[in-house]
Amino acid sequence: MSPPRIKYTVRLPADLARQVADHARARRASQTAVIEAALLSFLSPDGSDRLEAAVTRRLDRLTRQFERLEWHVDLSNETLALFIRSWLTSTSPLPDSALQAAQAMGKERWESFVEALTRRMEMGPRLKSELSHEVSRSDSG
Repeated sequence: MSPPRIKYTVRLPADLARQVADHARARRASQTAVIEAALLSFLSPDGSDRLEAAVTRRLDRLTRQFERLEWHVDLSNETLALFIRSWLTSTSPLPDSALQAAQAMGKERWESFVEALTRRMEMGPRLKSELSHEVSRSDSG
């Protein structure tokens, strides 16, 4: 035999009542069951501890993701800096007579590069995945 039940009559704001009804419909449960579960969770002494633990786990996961992202950004910055230093030390400046033609060609090549980069970012595979695939092929071959 189930324990006796006491009837409560409460007034909820219309939007909250709609949320309860939507949630009950989505879970295929009664609105009473949804409200009981919400009250049990709210009144549970360890409810706040569970919530804090869940938030802590999520923050830890975000921290690890951020650290990986930071490492990749540092790697990209160092790669770019090394390339620029190498290029600047190995490329001599152009004479004034060739400067205008070189700037026009540079602008054209830059626009071509930006178009290719845009296409690649929108739909193509990332260089990282291509490189890891090539490395794994060369390791196994």
